[in-house]
Amino acid sequence: MISTHCDTLKNGSIRKLQLLLAVVLLGFAGLSQAHHGWSWTMEGAFQLVGVVEEATLCNPHGVLVMNAEGEKWTVEVGQPWRNEQAGLTDAMLAPGAELTLVGKRSLDPKEKKMKVERVIIEGRRFDLYPERLK
Repeated sequence: MISTHCDTLKNGSIRKLQLLLAVVLLGFAGLSQAHHGWSWTMEGAFQLVGVVEEATLCNPHGVLVMNAEGEKWTVEVGQPWRNEQAGLTDAMLAPGAELTLVGKRSLDPKEKKMKVERVIIEGRRFDLYPERLK
């Protein structure tokens, strides 16, 4: 009888722990989506012209630090596979490259940050998110 009570208590505690863990994981998933999605960006097209100062081109997405008219901007480009699919190489996004970027800027106007939908290099377009450019 006591062992049955302990098993019930144990199973109940395990279920509560599983539920708590599920809630925590869903919370992290939501934060991840907020960061990696588009919810942090403004509506409408935004264009930035500048020179790459730093490039980190790895998962979960590439990040460039751009100098645009003396201001430093943090720019999210695609994941390595998306950049490649668009026809971009790491060398094209390397420090010193002059780029025109089209995409969405941060909702916070004080934050110099954008997420890129299209990269333009010497007049040639590389669409990272063609479905968003329609």
